[in-house]
Amino acid sequence: MGGSRWRLFVRDLVIGCAIGVHAHERGREQRVRINVEVEVSANHGARPINDDIRRVMSYEKIVEGIRRIAASGHINLVETLAERIASHCLENRRALAVRVRVEKLDVYDDAESVGCELERRRAPEGAR
Repeated sequence: MGGSRWRLFVRDLVIGCAIGVHAHERGREQRVRINVEVEVSANHGARPINDDIRRVMSYEKIVEGIRRIAASGHINLVETLAERIASHCLENRRALAVRVRVEKLDVYDDAESVGCELERRRAPEGAR
């Protein structure tokens, strides 16, 4: 895997999400902060980017996907939300790897946040 790489990121996206395993977390949204970093192949064949959005991975699509995932219904675990976001990012053929951090912001008065971080890498071509 040669060639150039970019790091595309979404930092500190705060959205409402129906998330949690406890009874008091059901039926209401909580504030969740999401950070995503995607390692992106910058190979465009022999063609330069030429200021053309069709030749790059769009952070707009990442944010839209995160919002859609969060709005899709109740999710029990922050790990599940992180996995769904990572899978969404890796659907883009330019994405080589992704790091996702999901934090619930209002769980403990004496902690800024609780959550998880995961990393996923695209499987090499031909590997299953």
